[in-house]
Amino acid sequence: MRTGHYKERWSQYVALSDNPTVWAWVAALLAALLIAPVVLDGYSTTLLVSALIAVVGAVGLNVLTGTTGLISLGQAGFLAVGAYTNGVLLVDHHWPVWATLPASGVVAAAVSLVVGIPSLRLKGLYLAITTLAFSFIINHVILYTESVTHGPNGIFVNGAKILGFDVQRGAPLYYLVLGVAVLSVLTALNLARTRIGRAWMAIRDHDVAARVMGIDLVRYKLLAFMVSSFIVGVAGALISLQIRFINIDVFALILSIEAIAFLILGGLGSIGGAILGAIFLSFLPEMIRLAFAMLGGSTASLLGNYLFEIRGMAYGVVIVVFLRWVPDGLIGLWRDIRTYWSNWPLAY
Repeated sequence: MRTGHYKERWSQYVALSDNPTVWAWVAALLAALLIAPVVLDGYSTTLLVSALIAVVGAVGLNVLTGTTGLISLGQAGFLAVGAYTNGVLLVDHHWPVWATLPASGVVAAAVSLVVGIPSLRLKGLYLAITTLAFSFIINHVILYTESVTHGPNGIFVNGAKILGFDVQRGAPLYYLVLGVAVLSVLTALNLARTRIGRAWMAIRDHDVAARVMGIDLVRYKLLAFMVSSFIVGVAGALISLQIRFINIDVFALILSIEAIAFLILGGLGSIGGAILGAIFLSFLPEMIRLAFAMLGGSTASLLGNYLFEIRGMAYGVVIVVFLRWVPDGLIGLWRDIRTYWSNWPLAY
């Protein structure tokens, strides 16, 4: 029985977890994810792909907002940069997809300096408004650089293959997205345990105190912008592979709002929370559809006529409920349940 957090060796401090039960559950989850395309139909696999892409984007945003404490509403812009970079390199320059994915992240990270450098002295609402303005600027740049981005015509993304497999449909796309999601989560988890991650958390908790301790705010804030944007840019590239046709309408402001909602619902500052929030909100429209289908009759047709309005209302209700009654998010709720059962029957 685990009764404390006493460590005997340095390796126990740097390990992601020293609990065999945790690793057993992780292994079981990975095994389930690996066999999912075999046992699920195409529609369910597509839903899983969308959820995993949301996980990648949420983990990227969590680096900036959850870990470093810098609020950003410009994620739609970085997703667009990643998606268009992937599309242009694949379609116009015939790069292989294994090269376009990291290139999309690199371009998004480079573009993040455009908003990161002017925002070094900003925080809170002012930083959020600045990043929101950046998202609008990106949209206009994409529209008016037609010779590069195809402007308002959009791009049909095709020809993405790895080892002869078409990674834009079915199981190959699923395994590609799953691999990127696992790599993103592992990267974020390991970064949080490094000197860089501790510096980010110090900036989040109190930037003045962090500066007094010798932390270079300019360097670490820009690094947070770049790492976050790299991961989000890769998520944008994955979106372009899944939906196949991209134009500027795909990357509306609602994507930035949904990204923030992932962190709020999951638990701000927690990688596990970002994952839970992304999965929950990704499957929320499907849960709404099933609920309306069970009611049947005119209710089902109501969903068909007002799908986006109902989804938006559901997002709003869920966010308000969580902020009011579950402020620590899904990860906090999970911790409370785990603590309760660990202490049962003495829990109260």
